[in-house]
Amino acid sequence: MVTNIATSGAERKMLSDAGYADPAINYYLEKKYMGHIENADQVSENVGSCGDTMKIYLEIDNQKVIKDARYEITGCAGAISAAMAAVDLVKGKTLDEALKINDGDVFKVLENIPEKKHHCIQLAVKTMHKGILDYKEKLSM
Repeated sequence: MVTNIATSGAERKMLSDAGYADPAINYYLEKKYMGHIENADQVSENVGSCGDTMKIYLEIDNQKVIKDARYEITGCAGAISAAMAAVDLVKGKTLDEALKINDGDVFKVLENIPEKKHHCIQLAVKTMHKGILDYKEKLSM
């Protein structure tokens, strides 16, 4: 009999043993900001040095506040958890406030991920910033 790894708790244990803190594990398992936004105000894509790819969808209101954000990701647990944490940090913020979010801010929310996965945090932040800057550039045209 095959046991579903997610429901057995084995996946959580594997991630914990690999060095992921509980908040990072929860972001990875829940994936609450994974997907796309129909009629998004901005869609941007970025590829990391490891080959992980992130696409960000932004919904921005008339006051230039990020109402919602979603990521589509081909990548590891580090990439997914970092992207999900980045959304929590920017939702409800103005574009300029969101551009001030940095790698350290995301790491604090995650509490810990393996050191060899820190580049995933950089990719999530760079992708978010790229989306915001692409949107601002589109407005200035």
